[in-house]
Amino acid sequence: MRAILCHAYGPLDRLVLQDIPIPEPGHGEVRIEVKAAAVNFPDVLKVQGKYQSLPSFPFIPGAELSGIVSKVGPGVEDLMVGDMVAAYCGEGAFAEQVVAREDNCHLFAGDIDFGTASAFLVTYGTAYHALKDRGQVKPGESIVVLGAAGGVGLASIEIAKHMGARVIACASTREKLEVCRDMGADYLINYTREDLKSSLKALTRGRGVDVVVDPVGGAYTEIALRCLSYEGRHLVLGFTAGSIPRIPLNLSLLKVCSIVGVFWSRFMEEHPRKAYHNHQQLIEWVSSGVFQPRIDRRFTLDQAVQALQWIEGRSVIGKVVLEV
Repeated sequence: MRAILCHAYGPLDRLVLQDIPIPEPGHGEVRIEVKAAAVNFPDVLKVQGKYQSLPSFPFIPGAELSGIVSKVGPGVEDLMVGDMVAAYCGEGAFAEQVVAREDNCHLFAGDIDFGTASAFLVTYGTAYHALKDRGQVKPGESIVVLGAAGGVGLASIEIAKHMGARVIACASTREKLEVCRDMGADYLINYTREDLKSSLKALTRGRGVDVVVDPVGGAYTEIALRCLSYEGRHLVLGFTAGSIPRIPLNLSLLKVCSIVGVFWSRFMEEHPRKAYHNHQQLIEWVSSGVFQPRIDRRFTLDQAVQALQWIEGRSVIGKVVLEV
């Protein structure tokens, strides 16, 4: 089978497309004929050797996919050959076949195309876990989403609105903010042209915001944290800006607020059944049209480097998908 392989950390263009043996599923695993694989920012970081946990060489990038079950391993109880599934595999999705644990696979109906099915588990799973489990968002609360036009950002807008919150979307261009409005954001802030702190104070009439969704890091983290209300929650999801902020810890004391870590893949390891039910709920919502993942670009498997470079350039609005 064909697969994209990383043999050494470094520039994205060092990735190679090559033929390798078809993997065999072990106990509790299934093999999936990949139809589409979504591309995420952590895929870029892993190839460059910058992610917090790194696979051994050689490895196949790609954490989420959709496809058709082609073989089941021993101990598999609920899936069979021919089932259409969306799956999380951590690594290995940028290939024609991949092995995944049965409990990380989710059946979906034929009215969802493979590209859409591949493109929501990581972003919507992360956003739902952040807002529901870690942020404990309540109806009527105000939610600030930094980097709101990215995959996690747009998912956070949709989920927060569904939970009854008021959403303030922050992004760097008018085009990105227009998409955020289309996805349901109530207020828009272009933080390259507007002062984030004064804008948030004005929108909340000085009270401050209840929750910050922060997949970005960098310069805007401390500003947003300073704009939290009493008992507000700053949800730390990642650092796509490229730098990890150093926060004065006295802010948490003086503002009586919480800085809350959100690590979705660790959540799945520690609470697999709870994560499974979260994802089943998301599939129901996507299937019924409650949520509509936005796919910005589609590439083919042999264009994986270009797809990753598109992500690296931070010009994506939504998700990028490889059609295999």
